[in-house]
Amino acid sequence: MIFENLPTAPRSEELLDKAFSRAARAGNAKGGLEAQQSMLTVAVNITSDNLENVVTAWPDFDYVDPFYYELADAIVDVDELRQSLSEVTWASRQIEELGREYNTKLRKTDPDTARKHRKQAFARIADIMDEIKDDLRAVGDARDALKGIPDIRPDEPAIVIAGYPNVGKSSFVNHVSRASNEIAEYPFTTRGVQIGHVERDHIRYQLIDTPGLLDRPEDDRNDIERQAAGAIEHLADTILFFVDASGDCGYPLDVQLALRDDLVDRFADRDIPILTICNKSDRSTDVEADAYMSITEEEGIEEVLSMAVDAVGYEPDLPSRDA
Repeated sequence: MIFENLPTAPRSEELLDKAFSRAARAGNAKGGLEAQQSMLTVAVNITSDNLENVVTAWPDFDYVDPFYYELADAIVDVDELRQSLSEVTWASRQIEELGREYNTKLRKTDPDTARKHRKQAFARIADIMDEIKDDLRAVGDARDALKGIPDIRPDEPAIVIAGYPNVGKSSFVNHVSRASNEIAEYPFTTRGVQIGHVERDHIRYQLIDTPGLLDRPEDDRNDIERQAAGAIEHLADTILFFVDASGDCGYPLDVQLALRDDLVDRFADRDIPILTICNKSDRSTDVEADAYMSITEEEGIEEVLSMAVDAVGYEPDLPSRDA
């Protein structure tokens, strides 16, 4: 997952303490002019290199998959994050340039004057770091928020499970997926996002239950949830919409179908199949559906899964013999 291994961004004060303490040790190992030159080089390299590493560890958002871009933007505001990363890049380059400037001054001077130049350089480095302290904190906060995004793979076909709570979505994912299925949490919902996997004809399909995103009308979602739900548009290859015709889930059937119709409208221009699945068919089948299923009675489950796989219609890119 593209955000999982991002390094911790140092705080401005922490990086300065590290750079100046290392510089002091380098200076103590030498004497005279050489000590001042060594101190400057160490301080410049540590601050500049660490700042550069903070930036280069992040993916280029111009090339991030739209699914992950939308999720990231829902959590941290990508434009603001990119601005902060740009400021950190600026600081790294400014400190590099400052190092070149003061190294030139230190080459042709006496140790006392060199010490004054080196201290002046340290003060300027501290000023630059102070200018970007809020940006470093923003980058660090963004990293902490994004590293928890679940490992959903946009290059694998995805079957999204939707519907109101208590209609059997998670039970279905648990029943048909392998034992390696995961529970993860988006930072904007307190309920876990369930991710299961199933293989058909050597193709791995992702089964994704997204509580808090597609289990209530759009008007009831907050801005972050609406944007996160929008990210699913970039991911879903087909959607299974579960209904409970008996109403035992706690929601009337007409309300459930209204949510389904809302999803149909949302995905209308994306050519994504939405299949209505009547679960708890042992209790009621009083609804027009594409399939009827009872997880508790273990009836119709494989048929629903096969229907979903057929609706995805995934055809992997296989190497040609002529290639």
